[in-house]
Amino acid sequence: MSNAYTGQVTVGGPADTRALPGLAVTKVAVGPMNNNAYLLRCTTTGEQLLIDAANEPATLLGLVGEAGLATVVTSHRHADHVQALAEVVAATGATTLAHADDADAIPVPTARTLHDGDEVTVGRATLRAIHLVGHTPGSVALLYDADPAAPHLFTGDCLFPGGPGNTFGDAAAFTTLMDDLEAKIFGPLPDTTWIYPGHGDDTVLGTERPHLAEWRARGW
Repeated sequence: MSNAYTGQVTVGGPADTRALPGLAVTKVAVGPMNNNAYLLRCTTTGEQLLIDAANEPATLLGLVGEAGLATVVTSHRHADHVQALAEVVAATGATTLAHADDADAIPVPTARTLHDGDEVTVGRATLRAIHLVGHTPGSVALLYDADPAAPHLFTGDCLFPGGPGNTFGDAAAFTTLMDDLEAKIFGPLPDTTWIYPGHGDDTVLGTERPHLAEWRARGW
């Protein structure tokens, strides 16, 4: 396990792992759209949860290893985030979770639908679902704040370094996404919050916060 986590991973390259209080996070890039998948492991019980079985099932199952997989959370309905979902679930028997407003559009049945504020557990670690509307109707971020001074947030395609997720030219969806990001993410969470996005490099809220007005003005 690396003690110098950067979150900079490339498709075909090694995963990057960091140790948090009670939780180990492993990030890997998969597939032609450079999707990030995150394997979370409770350091007390060994139970594991995967965020986005996006692509390359062999890669993801290799990360899971002998410990098995209890849960897969799909951050949102878009096809590039679910290409390996069927194979991973078939191989592991993992329980599938997604937000209620996106679940029907995901090609693998969702065993448990999420709503804003719901808890998602992995062993003794607890994450909280945050519903963000705009990139899709049912996008969900997962917050791990065992240390409230340094939270960790998995944002799917709703927040990246440099701006919000794509709202495909829909001005109303852009406004909704920005409103949710400001009310549910930037408002309550500190600058130290680490952001794990659905594609590309990580960031922290403090780096992005000064640019909120700029994002609003440009409209994307």
